[in-house]
Amino acid sequence: MKAAFHTLGCKVNQYETEAIKEQFRALDWEIGDEEEVCDAYVINTCTVTNLADRKSRQFIRRARRLNPDALVAVTGCYAQIKPEEVAAIEGVEIVTGTDEKGKLAEMVDARFREEQASHRAAELLVKPYEKLDHYESLGEIREMESRTRAFIKIQEGCNNFCTYCIIPYARGKIRSRAAEDVIEEVRNLVAKGYKEIVLTGINTAFYGQDLGYGGIEPLIAGLDALEGDFRIRLSSLEPTVIDAAYVKGLMKYPKLCHHLHLALQSGSDHVLSEMNRHYTRQDFLDIVEVLREADPHYGISTDIIVGFPGETEDEFRDSLRIVSEAMFCKTHVFKYSMRTGTPAAARTDQVPGETKNDRSRALIAESNRVRREFFLASRGETRRVLFEEFGKDPVTGEDQGMDNGDGDNRLENRSESRAEDAAVLFPDGCVTGYTDNYIRVYANGGPALFDQFRDVELVRPYRDGMLGRVR
Repeated sequence: MKAAFHTLGCKVNQYETEAIKEQFRALDWEIGDEEEVCDAYVINTCTVTNLADRKSRQFIRRARRLNPDALVAVTGCYAQIKPEEVAAIEGVEIVTGTDEKGKLAEMVDARFREEQASHRAAELLVKPYEKLDHYESLGEIREMESRTRAFIKIQEGCNNFCTYCIIPYARGKIRSRAAEDVIEEVRNLVAKGYKEIVLTGINTAFYGQDLGYGGIEPLIAGLDALEGDFRIRLSSLEPTVIDAAYVKGLMKYPKLCHHLHLALQSGSDHVLSEMNRHYTRQDFLDIVEVLREADPHYGISTDIIVGFPGETEDEFRDSLRIVSEAMFCKTHVFKYSMRTGTPAAARTDQVPGETKNDRSRALIAESNRVRREFFLASRGETRRVLFEEFGKDPVTGEDQGMDNGDGDNRLENRSESRAEDAAVLFPDGCVTGYTDNYIRVYANGGPALFDQFRDVELVRPYRDGMLGRVR
């Protein structure tokens, strides 16, 4: 029997899908490609925006088209929030919520063996969000798609209840994974050769509060003390929870990457207050200052929402200005999306769609300009790069420019976009990887560089990153 998987949304979902695959393997299922004709399809959904809901439905229906006789199982945040809506989609036979993913493999296996040739009504296993109150262990992952980078889930849930956000209802209250379990899994992954460990969660800034750890620093200290040549990357921290002093305490750990994703959401103090975000733009910039004191080219990425209900032009310009003030290395731009059941969705001062589109385009353009400035400021610097891919054509490959997911703005390197340039720039082949401060690097080199750390001189901006010269 063969099962295929498709994951939408965040790194937590990616980690959980890998864990679910392990459980299918334990039941003697083969893991297939999502484009193959398989016996079962598992869709791990997202619901952070209306677009995420729509994409989730599209992938559910696509699985059904690939094999009308296949068993389709749906899990994740969209399934948690709207289980009946998901179950009503033709072909769906199993729906589990975010706290029942550990039972998914056995449910699919049991139903498949009972009735391979016929479909029954969907079976729902979804708890109300009030009961999403324990950390569900999905077991240790032995194999991940990437042989270089491993995602490790350390935390679940969020207590913030930002007025625009549906995620607390989909994921429940905060609960943390025991530090000793995380450290043991990381130790095993490093022993298998993984070079980058990405710590992820729904709101990692809350990690350990429910266990009395007092924050994430004790976990970082334990991981930093492990033997091996590897680095640690935090997927994100929330300025609603941490401040400049908190971040400063993390700067002493040498294995921690000089990159942090800090979700700003708005550059306007008034909008931040309306969002129920408990910080000001100056609080945010204070964190930025601490990071840049540690490293002038510390990589800071962020999320910004445009068109929050009631957002004025002046408030939008506050968001526009802070992109350059903070010198973000990457800005993910989102148009506000009404999520039923959240306070913001009930407001009568919704921003028109056309206005949101205009603001999104303007912010993407500014973020791309600032990102290029960040690259330019790094010219001549030598940074440690972990090379992850070899042989991918940097000219005709998919990753051909800078795009925040809400537009199609590209770096203006048109002379470098001709196919013949590849032979000049990469006579021995192209290797790509990331610096510790999250700059993608393209360099000349062969397969011996794959899965290796190398010191690389950053030469100049190229496509969605920098050209590098391996030292």
